[in-house]
Amino acid sequence: MASLLRAAANPPGQFPWRGYCSRGTKGELSKGFVEALKAVVGSPHVSTTAADREQHGHDESMHRCRPPGAVVWPQNVEQVSRLAALCYSQGVPIVPFGTGTGLEGGVCAMQGGVCINLTRMDRILRVNPQDFSVVVEPGVTRKTLNTYLRDSGLWFPVDPGADASLGGMVATAASGTNAVRYGTMRDNVLNLEVVLPGGRLLHTAGLGRHFRKSAAGYNLTGLFVGSEGTLGLITAATLRLHPAPEATVAATCAFPSVQAAVDATVHILQAAVPVARIEFLDEVMMDACNRHSQLNSFVAPTLFLEFHGSERALAEQIERAEEITQHNGASHFSWAKGAQERSRLWAARHNAWYAALALRPGCKGYSTDVCVPISRLPEILVQTKEDLKASGLTGCIVGHVGDGNFHCILLVDPEDTEELRRVRDFGKQLGRRALALHGTCTGEHGIGLGKRQLLQEEVGVVGMEIMRQLKAMLDPRGLMNPGKPPPAAGSFCPRRSFLKSSVITTPQVMADGLHDAWEGQNPRRTQV
Repeated sequence: MASLLRAAANPPGQFPWRGYCSRGTKGELSKGFVEALKAVVGSPHVSTTAADREQHGHDESMHRCRPPGAVVWPQNVEQVSRLAALCYSQGVPIVPFGTGTGLEGGVCAMQGGVCINLTRMDRILRVNPQDFSVVVEPGVTRKTLNTYLRDSGLWFPVDPGADASLGGMVATAASGTNAVRYGTMRDNVLNLEVVLPGGRLLHTAGLGRHFRKSAAGYNLTGLFVGSEGTLGLITAATLRLHPAPEATVAATCAFPSVQAAVDATVHILQAAVPVARIEFLDEVMMDACNRHSQLNSFVAPTLFLEFHGSERALAEQIERAEEITQHNGASHFSWAKGAQERSRLWAARHNAWYAALALRPGCKGYSTDVCVPISRLPEILVQTKEDLKASGLTGCIVGHVGDGNFHCILLVDPEDTEELRRVRDFGKQLGRRALALHGTCTGEHGIGLGKRQLLQEEVGVVGMEIMRQLKAMLDPRGLMNPGKPPPAAGSFCPRRSFLKSSVITTPQVMADGLHDAWEGQNPRRTQV
């Protein structure tokens, strides 16, 4: 026991590697270590059942399930800190988990270890209405937050489609349909409370601070937004809120071609029409949405638009947008002014992923996620549509074209190795085309498991080296979500201009010892 406590106090790099494994097993957590986890969070909040482990070993992507050795549900930041200290002292990999709605395999436990599910930390800690900010724990979902804010005149507009946890949205730098007007998570996170790999607590902008701008030191908050669980565990986030719009109108309109729809998008943006959402769906996606969501829309390349503002401002925006779209050949206009009608329309758009999966029941979906400068959007979208037709793959195109980001949703039989290869080749080809046009390989889904090589090609040798050094400084043992970026260095690429861009013997004594060390840091719950 004394040796275990000494191990917990040793500096990083001197712990017994893989001491958490049972003898004669590969990556299986020892019974003593599992008991130590239970001593921290309580027995009901630890599971080693096959069902729970498999559920937490994958997301919505086509990447193969890689289950952790155990799943733990902490209830507060103190428990997260003690769990991190316990795992790090024994060389146990740590994989943070939210709602599991990611699309790049970011939650796959590549080296086993402990999955820390943060969804039971779901309190809204403080709303600052006069400062337009809110402090939430990571398990709060975006829909829950907006329901809570309903009577305040404020809302949180970042909307990735799925009812994702806000902690997961921070970790993946999520965005979605409203990004063209309100920005992505990178633009809407003011401060973070983060438990670092060894259990230390960091407030990235300072304890309790929620200012709108600062020139003080490095942007630590920005470092953790999009870090995909590789640098620490997010235990609270201070988010920027926005005034709820006085009035809202949504619309759809069909176009004779992909080129015409994308040209209309660019012209609307160039005319400075303050559109809140502008989404593109090709004819295959529209047909799938009609079937899945019981719509009766015209099957053609289509734009979904939404406008926010006063009644007078909306009339001007709608008139200008209709003029531009008609100039580009738009037809079959459909306006949705009532809340229920708008909700039904956007529900169909948000369910596009599941509508696409229904095109080939039993198959998995793979989504590309490139983002390019607006001026290059027509070129890449038209070429991608031609490539998709030529590939023989089943797929469709949908995208947040207002900021240059779009997705090809490809359906693949996971048992068909040849089809899997063709899908991966298609994704890499599209990613490299985006890079050649000064874009990014991922606008919002993150790197995860599928885009590690493209990350190297995107940021270059020096960029990868700096990322590796940051990772090594914060996580010297490489235990935070191992197997995810940053990987080995790649090659240099030119400048880009895209708009958005993841053998315990007495467990209670061990847990108490770690708790004493943790208490010395005093990382009590305070406002981020």
